Amino acid sequence: MHDHPVTPRTEDEKQAVANRLKRIEGQVRGIQKMVEEDRYCIDILVQISAINAALKKVGFSIAERHTKHCVSDAVQSGNGNEAIDELLEVLKQFSK
Repeated sequence: MHDHPVTPRTEDEKQAVANRLKRIEGQVRGIQKMVEEDRYCIDILVQISAINAALKKVGFSIAERHTKHCVSDAVQSGNGNEAIDELLEVLKQFSK
């Protein structure tokens, strides 16, 4: 947990992220079924790639919101360096 003030997400924002994650959850269940059915490896790998891309998209949308709200607020209040460093560390993880 961080000491930074939190800008609450709107209900629409929460719902949009939840909907995306539910779709991804369905894709993961689909891969489980593909494995159980002994489907072609390449088909499974293609689906895994699609899930990775979908998760990155969700992550970047959350990072964008964080930048526009939390980091922006921290910069305006004079505490931007810590928020920027924290964001950059997380973005480095996305590039791995």
